[in-house]
Amino acid sequence: MTAMFEPLCLATAVGSMPQASPEAASQMVLRFLPDIPAWPQLPARSFKENMYVQYSEGFPGFIVEDDRFYIDPPAATDKSLERLYQAYVDNRPDAWKISEGYAAGLYALLREIKAAATAPTAVKGQVTGPVSWGLTVTDQQKRPVLYDDALGDALAKHLRLKAAWQLAFLRPAARQHIITLDEPFMSAYGSAYISLTREKVISLLEEVLGGLRGCLKGIHCCANTDWSVLLATSVNIVNPDVYNYATSFNLYPEEIKKFLDRDGIVAWGIVPNDEASLKKESVASLRDRLDDVIAPLARKGIPFRKLLARSLVTPSCGLSSLGLDACELALETLAGLSRELRGKYLSAHRTP
Repeated sequence: MTAMFEPLCLATAVGSMPQASPEAASQMVLRFLPDIPAWPQLPARSFKENMYVQYSEGFPGFIVEDDRFYIDPPAATDKSLERLYQAYVDNRPDAWKISEGYAAGLYALLREIKAAATAPTAVKGQVTGPVSWGLTVTDQQKRPVLYDDALGDALAKHLRLKAAWQLAFLRPAARQHIITLDEPFMSAYGSAYISLTREKVISLLEEVLGGLRGCLKGIHCCANTDWSVLLATSVNIVNPDVYNYATSFNLYPEEIKKFLDRDGIVAWGIVPNDEASLKKESVASLRDRLDDVIAPLARKGIPFRKLLARSLVTPSCGLSSLGLDACELALETLAGLSRELRGKYLSAHRTP
């Protein structure tokens, strides 16, 4: 882990944005989130920016056809697998880059930061996590790649290389770096849909996280899940959707306390990412809502201001489903909420 970073309720984003222009999206991110910008994923720009296709380059047997993707096992040749494993063994993420055609916002944000007068406090990137990627990417018979004996072992190593390459690419942009794993399918953990043990889930996550050195490592899940599993990993940041699923997160006060005691950070997904809810909320109402989310944890012995000092604020999930005006409103509200929390509760703390 990097030297302890006290975020003091700074704001950042989950990742996806509705724009087709990477420059317009990056400029909006930097306007509202200058301290911790997150590079924008742009599924409206290209199907290659779908969160599962985006990290597919180089994976053995991965096929993209128009608006569909799948694994063709015969195309996953020994040679292609050997290339992946050799890059993994040699720790060569430079051989596993994410091309600009798959992540235009990543490249655009870095250009915008380099052209800016001041550098951000930190910069955030994201990679689809191995559980969600492995369950969504299937062969032509709809069998998830995670359950394929050969390719199931390869997928976490593939994503580890993608995450490590992204971190290296973002190094020049700031002194601090955050890379999160997006794991929406952890909402199905424990159900009949996911036949994975706790140990297997942690092993998959740690395989990917193990490639990230000298940065803050996070996990985002935008639904109910067993947070005790995610809090048991080596992550420094957890990012729950507490606008919709606060009760689920608050079921684990002891695990959260231990996480904070090891300098963990909670990124509260408190700004809604659906237009109807967003129009009903304000900075004041979301501040009160977050107070209500944190109150049960404070009653369990976690000091309120300590928790806020170890906090970030984010949207509840990605913003790509919003219209452009609603996206701007979400980021404007998020930035305002960050200022409100810092001014009301944390003005006595040092600036990070």
